[in-house]
Amino acid sequence: MKSARGSTFYYGMRLLPRERREALFAVYAVARRIDDIADGDLPDEEKLRLLAEERARLPEGAYHDLIDGAEMDVLGATYQTFDDLLVYARLVGGSIGRLSVAVFGTADPAAAEPLADDLGVALQLTNVLRDIREDLVRGRVYVPGEDLDRFAVTLDPPTGPVAELVRFEAARARDWFERGLGVLAYLDRPSATSVAAMAGMYRRLLGRIEREPESVLERRVSLPVWEKGWVAARSFMGTSA
Repeated sequence: MKSARGSTFYYGMRLLPRERREALFAVYAVARRIDDIADGDLPDEEKLRLLAEERARLPEGAYHDLIDGAEMDVLGATYQTFDDLLVYARLVGGSIGRLSVAVFGTADPAAAEPLADDLGVALQLTNVLRDIREDLVRGRVYVPGEDLDRFAVTLDPPTGPVAELVRFEAARARDWFERGLGVLAYLDRPSATSVAAMAGMYRRLLGRIEREPESVLERRVSLPVWEKGWVAARSFMGTSA
């Protein structure tokens, strides 16, 4: 499962007031638990049983969307078109965005939640590129089949203009960031600062992938700790990362 969570977010969440920070940590702990079930070594039938137990103990809505996405992974879902992938990205990425808005609070949830969902999609599309190599090891491919065909690329083994394909996918992710970051206008300053930091780290990660597109087939691209801290500090000071 490729839920939009991980250590990168820790630096942004630290910028929140204590009560919101702890609430958001709790959201991500649930996401981690669901993620670990889907990506673990248990037989698929046991994974589905455990996911059903999680579904029974969690409220309906975004948490159930996360579980739906995890079940897609366990059942071996494939993604021929971007619209296919978008369904999955909204389940596992957009759901985190909507849950986060619930933690932050907003005077206009009807406007904020769709934008938070879009930002979650942007993070998820970045994850797809960052994790290509480790997903291939698991037998999973999240890059839409129509895009692989369009660029005449195979990933395992790598053939064709992989760099062109990766830059195409990165440009698509940037478009989703542009839409999703509109959510900042509906959040108070502490929450907007936190979200800007988390999104800023992912945008820098996306930039690194664009500069070294073929690296995604060699390793899991990441940011060093100092750079994450630098982005968080700039967001706290109100400076674009």
